[in-house]
Amino acid sequence: MRAYFDHAATSPLTDEVLGTYTDELRRIGNASSQHAEGQAARVRLESARRRLAQAVGAEPAQVVFTSGGTEADNLAVKGIHAARLAQDPRRTRVLVSTIEHHAILESAEHLESRGATIEWLEVDRAGRVDPQVVADVIARDPETVSLVSVMLANNEIGTVQPIARIAQIAHAHDIPVHTDAVQALGQVPVDFATLGVDALSITAHKVGGPVGVGALVLSRTLAPVPVLHGGGQERSVRSGTLDVAGAAAFAHAAERATARLTDGTTARMAALRDRLAAGLLDTVPDAVLTGGDLDGDIDGLPARLPGNVHVVLPGCEGASLLFLLDAAGFATSTGSACQAGVARPSHVLLACGFDEEQSRSAQRFTLGPETTQQQVDALLAALPEAVERSRQAGLVGAGGAR
Repeated sequence: MRAYFDHAATSPLTDEVLGTYTDELRRIGNASSQHAEGQAARVRLESARRRLAQAVGAEPAQVVFTSGGTEADNLAVKGIHAARLAQDPRRTRVLVSTIEHHAILESAEHLESRGATIEWLEVDRAGRVDPQVVADVIARDPETVSLVSVMLANNEIGTVQPIARIAQIAHAHDIPVHTDAVQALGQVPVDFATLGVDALSITAHKVGGPVGVGALVLSRTLAPVPVLHGGGQERSVRSGTLDVAGAAAFAHAAERATARLTDGTTARMAALRDRLAAGLLDTVPDAVLTGGDLDGDIDGLPARLPGNVHVVLPGCEGASLLFLLDAAGFATSTGSACQAGVARPSHVLLACGFDEEQSRSAQRFTLGPETTQQQVDALLAALPEAVERSRQAGLVGAGGAR
């Protein structure tokens, strides 16, 4: 029997959400069409928009459907910057944390190639941005800052950021804030109004929905320059035929995911996370737990995602350990799935102050609502041998002991 410890990469599509998805796929009608079938599709789409908005503490008009988190991030960073720059040519500076998902990092680098100045917000050992750092960077020349983008929760090490405080600091200078909340949704409370941000990215497949649908929750005062051009759907900032089935499934998945925050599911996940972390540090004594505190909090939110255990395992090679655990029946990860197969150290760990060797030795274990204690204990039982074999393989590869 296999056990899945890679929910941060994608989560299983639940039976209930699959039912919603397939029922909608059987219906016909383009939500932009004027005939009865089209208008019926529009009604179902707007129902999904309302339900998704309620799940994230937003207004329906603030939800812009996209093809996923990557598109939402691109639209936010590129689109908001372009709009701000058009309003005021002085606003050339974009502030981005050093541990962002590559959808943000590469969007920022694209802007840099077009003349923007990217200022990287450093993080501490836990991978957290200090709001005072944001304040100091802005204060150097507030009138030249276009936007700030800091993710709500990191996809590798699970650290939760003080986004509400960052937003307050930026807003004092009329600077919009975007946050990538893809990993946070369903694991910590995600409330657009409470966070006080201007744009927030989410996606369905991290919360038990289908791949291929996401959303940018966007303040109505912002009008990003579109990344896609066409029919002018979604407030004319995201053209394209609307995915009614995906929207309906996303709304259903988001409702279920947010309900788990209060029904005991998330608390159970956190307890299993703690069991895994403690057992791992006990069986592999030189392992180093990365990210935020297991029992801390940050501005009323958990300091770390309840389903995330990320460790540096000295002497291991992350990919070899992954394959050994995979052969033993456990699906794990060395970091972001978007960087799988890329032979380079984690930019997140490097930003946290780990060296390249340490950054290549990491393993990420991410739990989901269906994870059991038996699975955690089985993983703990398999880890010591897998770690030892990975270390031995590393010695052989380095020309050392055989």
